[in-house]
Amino acid sequence: MADIEIKVPSLGESETEATLVAWLKNEGDMVAVDDVLAEIESDKITMEITALDNGVLKSVFKQADDTVEPEEVIGLIDDSVQPEITTASEPELTAEAKVESKVKPKAEPKAESVVEAPAKEPGIVAEASIISAPVISSARSEERMPMSRLRQRIAERLKYAQNTAAMLTTFNEVDLQAVIDLRSRFGKAFQDRHGVKLGFMSFFVRAVCQAVCRYPALNAYIEGDDIVYHNYVDVGIAVSSDKGLVVPVLRDAHVMGLADIEKGIAALADKARNSGLLPDDLKGGTFSVTNGGIFGSMLSTPILNPPQSGILGMHNIQKRPVVVNDTIVVRPMMYLALSYDHRLIDGADAVRFLVAVKEVLEYPASLTLDL
Repeated sequence: MADIEIKVPSLGESETEATLVAWLKNEGDMVAVDDVLAEIESDKITMEITALDNGVLKSVFKQADDTVEPEEVIGLIDDSVQPEITTASEPELTAEAKVESKVKPKAEPKAESVVEAPAKEPGIVAEASIISAPVISSARSEERMPMSRLRQRIAERLKYAQNTAAMLTTFNEVDLQAVIDLRSRFGKAFQDRHGVKLGFMSFFVRAVCQAVCRYPALNAYIEGDDIVYHNYVDVGIAVSSDKGLVVPVLRDAHVMGLADIEKGIAALADKARNSGLLPDDLKGGTFSVTNGGIFGSMLSTPILNPPQSGILGMHNIQKRPVVVNDTIVVRPMMYLALSYDHRLIDGADAVRFLVAVKEVLEYPASLTLDL
């Protein structure tokens, strides 16, 4: 039989190379279909290369930290050798072995270097992160580590956004009592019917979609001397993971209901957690939403995701005293931040856009009125 080539998958239109992070199998190891063989990292994403057939990893042509290109052959699988399937019954246990088999094995201790994050709203992922930096101690030392390709690309794009766009941020606050009441009253019925939880993010995405219909410049971008407008809304959802920041895109969010948005966000979150994001999941995007609130942020100025002209920053929900109908009441409040490209968007429209988002969230029944 012919050897099976192990090829680097497509990295997307603008990606021409990646770095081989590591081989997860060694030469001579038996492999099965869908076994993860290697991990590569491009400017935008970390991807796994899996086996297409059963066999033995015959040879590898690239090593860790080597640069690889799409469709490049980096190894071979010999499929003439198939894994042995053991069908023989287990040998009879001795009396002592039977006694030992009844003793509950000790649980493996958790690695101290892994910090587990609490579960949060779907769509914004706080994955367990591996602490690789030196631990602070009384002994003075320092360690120099090369930046990953992904971190380098993040740095380049953020600096590009800062140097190119005339960024400005406007703020407002929103009373989320109505959204919380809706979730409390209909959350269980929603999950029973649609198979997904009713989170906060779907309300924010719908609010953004409704607002950009009224203020389309927030859903456009500058290209040379032209303004490119979109008649659709593809919302980028900023995701933080141990690999860095990625922004997978929820396509055609403007035609989705709350259930479809929640399902779409959950699917992207699952891909991000399991290193399953593909280049196409990160392409495009006409507007972005980021939620620093899951980390405890009270207020921030989010940076644009070029070439987009707007990004909405969500923050943590805190109960605060506010005045409602001349009475001081305690309400769950959130600060909202809208960063925008002042070259394209006037301050007045930016403020009106954020007020439109606020109105939808404070009166969510308007979502059914197509206002």
